[in-house]
Amino acid sequence: MRLHVIGLGGAGGRVADRLAAAHGDDPFLGGVNAFDTDMDALGALDALGEERRYRFGDAAGGDGLGGDLHAGRRLGDAHASELGRAMDDQRPSLAEAFLLVVGLGGAAGAGAAPALAAELSRLYDAPVYAFGLLPTRAETEEPDDDGPRSASAGGASGAGPGAGAGDGSAAPTPHRPLAERNAARTLDALSEECAAVFPFDNAAWLRPSETIGGARDRLNGVAVERIAALFGAGETPEGTETPQQVLDASDVARAAGGDGEIAAIGHATQAVEAPDSGSKFGLGLFGSSEPTEVDTSAAVSAIETVIRKATRGKNTIEVPDGRADRTLLVVGGPPAWLNREAIADGRRWLAEEAGSDAILSGDAPVPEGDEVFAVVIRSGIDEPDRVREIRETIE
Repeated sequence: MRLHVIGLGGAGGRVADRLAAAHGDDPFLGGVNAFDTDMDALGALDALGEERRYRFGDAAGGDGLGGDLHAGRRLGDAHASELGRAMDDQRPSLAEAFLLVVGLGGAAGAGAAPALAAELSRLYDAPVYAFGLLPTRAETEEPDDDGPRSASAGGASGAGPGAGAGDGSAAPTPHRPLAERNAARTLDALSEECAAVFPFDNAAWLRPSETIGGARDRLNGVAVERIAALFGAGETPEGTETPQQVLDASDVARAAGGDGEIAAIGHATQAVEAPDSGSKFGLGLFGSSEPTEVDTSAAVSAIETVIRKATRGKNTIEVPDGRADRTLLVVGGPPAWLNREAIADGRRWLAEEAGSDAILSGDAPVPEGDEVFAVVIRSGIDEPDRVREIRETIE
């Protein structure tokens, strides 16, 4: 599928920039833009050229909005059409889906995201999804005497390369007292304007003794990995055999839904040995030119392992009791490892796990690959604990 990604605010812009750096040449990534009120944050991006970075809202000043979500909303309403036009050189009319990446606890990105989602839905027929980075509870707490804290003008969650250092515990946690309230209001607004919302729970991905300030670079990498795993799963290199069950944009849309529900992305990989394709000289002069077959039990075990890890392992957001209204499963890797019976068994197991037969599936052969992987989307899930905690801040 052809995905157009828009990073909004400091956190969203840095994730979009990293996505462009890692996957800019991949066919699924049709366009990338970064929009912010903070000129310094835009200037710090590495992979996105100036033509794909755009500052909006002169009234905001050059350093962001200081956590004022209401100001961000006003700017978003005023500049949504302008931002839509700023994407034109990336040919958004060709997009099969749009993904807004935003730090939900900030102000500029979180404020502008609902208005831009509405504008894109008005202009194009493609679904608009949101990938939202949740703030941690520590960011809203008052600083104590145990260590330094840093002030932040929004968008701190999911900051980019260079933000952290060492083992992830050295950089201070930013103090953003309004972050959880901003996130609660933004989640509600995005649910009204987007087809689905994929929250990313930063706190759940922190390692023991890590701070959000020190872990930002690593967490950005996880976010990028999950986005690429989902939206790039249906793409196969030119000359690759056609998958038996082709994944396309409509499959993602049916699995994610269109009513602004919360969805989770699971992903797991397992290294495998690529089958020997025969003589390295291509002439059959040294040994057999026939490819070596993969042991069936090994293939079955690898597929079962990645499906269960993608489902029960750490997702972008907690899936209470594993339940979901709709589920999508994609299994990929070297074609010889994609055992059809094992994939069918995995699909049946996943349907039982989710408590729903509304499950779609696809496969993604990677002829030169060295790992088997699974991607699982679950949408229409019960409210995760972290989302409930955040929403309780405005009740």
